[in-house]
Amino acid sequence: MPIGDVSGLLLAAAIVGAMLVLLGLGIWIGLALIGVSLVAMFFGSTRMPGEAMATTIFGSLSSWTLTSLPLFIWMGEILFRSKISESMFRGLAPWLGPLPGRLLQVNVVGSAIFAAISGSSAATCATIGKITIPELEKRGYPEEMVVGSLAGAGTLGLLIPPSIIMIVYGVTADVSINKLFIGGVVPGIVLAVLFMVYVGGWSLAHGDRIPPNDVRAGFGERLRASAGLVPAVLLIAAVLGSIYAGFATATESAALGVLGALFLSVAHGGFGWRSLVATIMGAMKTTTMIMLILAGSSFLTIAMGFTGIPRDLAAWVGELGLSQWQLLLALTVLYVVLGCLLDGISMVVLTMAVLLPVVKAAGFDLLWFGIYVVLVVEMAQVTPPVGFNLFVLQNLTKRDIGFVARASLPFFVILLLMLVLIHQFPALVTWLPAQMSR
Repeated sequence: MPIGDVSGLLLAAAIVGAMLVLLGLGIWIGLALIGVSLVAMFFGSTRMPGEAMATTIFGSLSSWTLTSLPLFIWMGEILFRSKISESMFRGLAPWLGPLPGRLLQVNVVGSAIFAAISGSSAATCATIGKITIPELEKRGYPEEMVVGSLAGAGTLGLLIPPSIIMIVYGVTADVSINKLFIGGVVPGIVLAVLFMVYVGGWSLAHGDRIPPNDVRAGFGERLRASAGLVPAVLLIAAVLGSIYAGFATATESAALGVLGALFLSVAHGGFGWRSLVATIMGAMKTTTMIMLILAGSSFLTIAMGFTGIPRDLAAWVGELGLSQWQLLLALTVLYVVLGCLLDGISMVVLTMAVLLPVVKAAGFDLLWFGIYVVLVVEMAQVTPPVGFNLFVLQNLTKRDIGFVARASLPFFVILLLMLVLIHQFPALVTWLPAQMSR
C-alpha cells in the first residue's frame, strides 16, 4: 500500500481526521490515541483490533523500565512540597549577586539544580518561581526578565536528568534510559550557560533597570549560606552518581531518590502526613495520565505498523532526497506547530510511531535524536497557547498569557540556537555516554 496510492492517502486522511475530531471533542489524549488506532486497524488490517489492543497495551505497560517513571514523579512531588528550594535560594544569592544580572541568575542556576532532582519542567518552573518571584519583585527587578528567565530556565527540567520525557522517549523508541540521562548532561549545562549569558548581556545593556547588589557577604558568610545547597547536591550525587557509576539502573536510582527526598524533606521540617499523602496522590494522578497516553501510543504504533503507512512514509521521504538538516528543519517546524496544541508527552507519543522509521532511514542516531526531541519539547513548554511553563507563570504572576509569552520569546530563540549547536556538534550529546560505556 504505497503512500501515494489513493487508498493509502484516504486511510492516512481518515486517521488524521479521527485524531483531530477526538481531540477537538476534548477527549483524553490516551483515549483519543486508542480510538484512532481502532480506526487504523479496522480499515487497514484484517487482524482483530481487540486482540491486538489487549496484548499490546499489557505488554507495553508491564515493562520493568517504566517503574522508574512513577518514582521520579513522586520524588519531584516530594521536593515540590518541601523547603529545600527555599534553602537553595539563600545559598545561591550571595554567590550570584555580583554577576551581571545579579539575582536574575538565581532563576537559571536554581532551575538547573532543581532540574537535576525533579524531572519535570512545570515542577521546576513552579518551585523556583514561588521562591524567586516575590523576592525579585520586592527588590525591583524588571518583571519581563524575571518571567522570561523562569520560563526558559524551567525547561531545563526536561533536559537535565532525571527527565520524565526521556523515560517516555526511551520506552517508545527502545533506547537506553541510562544513556539518554547521560546524554542530556552536557547539552543541559551548555543551555544553562547560554541562558546565563543572555541574562547577563541583557542586564549590562539595561544597567539602569537592574537594582544594585543588596546581598553583600564575605567569603565566610557565603560558605555558611552555601549549607543550604548541600541537601540538593547530595541528592543529585545519589541519584545521578549511581547511574553514571554504573551500579544502579534508572529504576534503582529513582527509588534511592525517593528515599533521599523523603529524608531531606522531613529533616527540613514542615513535611508531615498530609504532605506525604498529597505527594502520593499527585504522583498517582500524573503517572496514570502518562501511562494511559503510553498505552494509546503503543497501540497506535502497532496499528500503524499493520497499515504500512510508516514504512511507506519512510520510503517516500527517502525518495525526496532531503539532507539531514532539511529533514530536521521540517521536523522542528512540525514540533513547534504541535507545541501550540499539545503537551510534550503527547507530542512524543503521537509522532514516534510514524517518525521513527523515517529517522532511522535518514541515518540519525536514536540517542542523539532523543535529545533533539527533548529540546523541541522544551520549546513547546514556552509556545502559546498550550505551553505549560506559560500557564504556571501566568498563575504565579497573574499577568496575561500574552505578556508571559513575549517575555519568554528570547529564551525560545536560545532553544533554537541549542538545536543548531547539537546538530553541528553532535558530540555534545554522544561523547559522555560513549565515555561512560567504556
